[in-house]
Amino acid sequence: MAVTEVYNIKKEKVGDLELDEALFGVEVNPHLLHDIVRMQRANRRAGTACTKTRAEVEGSNKKPWKQKGTGRARAGSRKSPLWRGGGTVFGPRPRSYAFNMPRKVKKLGLKMALSSRFGDELLLVLDDFRLDESKTKNFIKIMDSFSISNALIVVPASINSLERSSRNVPGFKVIPTEGLNVYDILLHKHIVLLEPCIEQLRERLLS
Repeated sequence: MAVTEVYNIKKEKVGDLELDEALFGVEVNPHLLHDIVRMQRANRRAGTACTKTRAEVEGSNKKPWKQKGTGRARAGSRKSPLWRGGGTVFGPRPRSYAFNMPRKVKKLGLKMALSSRFGDELLLVLDDFRLDESKTKNFIKIMDSFSISNALIVVPASINSLERSSRNVPGFKVIPTEGLNVYDILLHKHIVLLEPCIEQLRERLLS
């Protein structure tokens, strides 16, 4: 088993923690991680772009002028796609871009993302992250002491003081264990895990 050090928010070492190789020692497959990120981004797309066809454009269906004898091109409606203000041909319509992947593949991708950050020594484990005051400067001071300027902070349950202190700091995001995902891990340079989250991840990914 891999071993990592556990710190408190004062940057004092409070112990060592054994990490499962099946969770933090998985061989990374960049192609699989790419596919999962593509899936997550596609599922977040609104897909609300919409244009009007000639049947939906407001206006009269009256023929603008007679078919022959005017010297002008034939025209059947002012709503023709050839005219300014007319309908759009093959324009975007509301649709869903979402697609899914097998549950086992998504679990494997999450293990790979965690293993990648652990292997690059970008994983920090804290025993707790409760602040006496919900002040942004206190949060920044703690992160600066660990030389961290961009991180995903994973908490076992909501910590109001931490969330209020960090929400205005760019580059940081607080997320509960059940919301942990590949895209957010790869989007941030560091991962800050609270110690109780390790057991929650074991139950979620190794069961």
